[in-house]
Amino acid sequence: MNGRPEGEDDLGDVIPFSTDDSEQDGPEGPAEREPNDERPRSEPDAAAEPDGATAPDAAGTGAPGSGPEEVGPEEVGPEEVGPEEVGPEEVGPEEVGPEKAGPEEVGAVGEAEAAGPVAPRRRAMRKAGMVSAGLIVALVALGAGGIAVLKPYLSPDDFDGPGSGAVTVRIAPGSSAQAIGSVLAEAGVVASAQSFVRVTEERAVTNRLRPGHYRLRKGMAAKAALDLLLAPSSRVVRRVTVPEGLRTSEVLARVAKLAGLPLKELQGVDRALVGLPSYAEGLEGFLFPATYEIEPGDTAVDVLAAMVERFELAARQIGLEREAARKHLTPLEAVTVASMIQAEGGVDADYPKISRVIYNRLQKGTPLEIDSTVLYAQNRRSLKITERDTKVDSPYNTYQHRGLPPGPIANPGEKALMAALNPAQGDWHWFVTTDPAHRITKFTNKESEFVRYREELNKNLGTG
Repeated sequence: MNGRPEGEDDLGDVIPFSTDDSEQDGPEGPAEREPNDERPRSEPDAAAEPDGATAPDAAGTGAPGSGPEEVGPEEVGPEEVGPEEVGPEEVGPEEVGPEKAGPEEVGAVGEAEAAGPVAPRRRAMRKAGMVSAGLIVALVALGAGGIAVLKPYLSPDDFDGPGSGAVTVRIAPGSSAQAIGSVLAEAGVVASAQSFVRVTEERAVTNRLRPGHYRLRKGMAAKAALDLLLAPSSRVVRRVTVPEGLRTSEVLARVAKLAGLPLKELQGVDRALVGLPSYAEGLEGFLFPATYEIEPGDTAVDVLAAMVERFELAARQIGLEREAARKHLTPLEAVTVASMIQAEGGVDADYPKISRVIYNRLQKGTPLEIDSTVLYAQNRRSLKITERDTKVDSPYNTYQHRGLPPGPIANPGEKALMAALNPAQGDWHWFVTTDPAHRITKFTNKESEFVRYREELNKNLGTG
């Protein structure tokens, strides 16, 4: 449609042709030829002039059907047809024109001319003129219909202004500009899908359109609709941020509150539906800390599956299974170590050191004595650990049981996972967060220093 119509080149090649064929086959013959038409005169010309036969006879001006085969020199001699009977005065160009003697009826010279290049060229010119005329008629006849077909593309319908009212539309993942335009047109947001496609192409923003639910207005100009689709504030979405170190029970309560999903639905989700890795024994440790966008219609399964999927992504990026095997750990044990590192807090720089303390104790067979495991066993949050807490009966009590707890005690982030796989170098055997308010943690390989650090902690907590 952007190129020329078929046959348009023929319009420039039309050569006007004369309807008076006397210029082609008149008695003048050779004098009328094209300058480049230098054919030798046909040999029958000389044979057709015995004993004074006139030039008009040789030029084929006899009666119709009297070609060289029928009236040769033997049949028409000078006795029968002389100059007195058939001369230029009696048979001239006025009497033998194109109507009386066509190419089939002329004599030897006429047939030679008809067989030459001039006649085919003129017939070709006639055909070109006929074809070109036919194309012009066809284009004129199709003009109105063609314009009707092309009009939606050349000048698509569009509304004016910002529109009014409110309507929510859903853009599916992977939708093209044409598909989005169709959704908007069906919802009454824009006048036509093509008007939306046109403005997206003009502004080259097709790759910036994102899936989701959008709050728009009806009767909008395509440009105004595009502006809203590109504005984050137009998306109908709830953003839920899950911090590092939360337990699964805390994550579910937070999602229920911020996303408006029933807590019982989140708690009752079938674990088999959320895509947990094969080595996971439950949700704990695999609800990855991040910010999630929860849209209208998302279910409890959708939300938890997104969190597990995000964990899987992080695990692949850091090579969790491969690196855990190098540490002689299962993937679940590596996540468990990371969860303790995350639960103990401190600053990011402390994570590899806490990891080293855990590995040093595991190597020596010393109980880990991690306070956060005792609190997990009791489903409590506190900075104060009593003697009674260290005696609680639970497999998660690392004061009473050697080795790692049965599973993760929190949901670690990527830095804690990295620290679990890449511990710092050192001989530390204890660590104490002496100033929780300022997140100051101290490390030592001497029990006497460890006791002093504990006293410093109690003092900062007001319990010493």
